[in-house]
Amino acid sequence: MTYKLMKRIIENGLKKGNLDREATLQKLDVFLMADRITVEEYQELVEMMGGADDE
Repeated sequence: MTYKLMKRIIENGLKKGNLDREATLQKLDVFLMADRITVEEYQELVEMMGGADDE
């Protein structure tokens, strides 16, 4: 569920041009640490935003 919601948020943010990449990465980091998303889902969502995680 978390993965699907974050994917929709990223898609909408990219479409509207108002995606806060840093804030979204922080949320994804928390979801990953809390086992709400898998490593593969995390990597896919980061790639959707335009590349690898800078951290």
